[in-house]
Amino acid sequence: MLVLPPKLTHDEAPDCMRMLQQGLAGQSGSAAVVDASALVRFDSSALAVLLECRREASALGRSFAVKGLSPRLRELASLYGIAGLLPAAP
Repeated sequence: MLVLPPKLTHDEAPDCMRMLQQGLAGQSGSAAVVDASALVRFDSSALAVLLECRREASALGRSFAVKGLSPRLRELASLYGIAGLLPAAP
């Protein structure tokens, strides 16, 4: 499982994306799950990182889901019209 850090803003986004890309490349299996439960401080860059991770997973032929997405981040995703692209992990 891939894990987001507690803080993910514009400043942290490039490093976080590199970390997630490395994690995806090192994983096997048919699903990519990102654990966002530790994420407490974020801006819209967190959504950009999640969407890029979804694209990377899709390019690798994997499904994508997010675990522990906070209500605030889910609300932001809904506001942007992308909540459906960030399905909750079972």
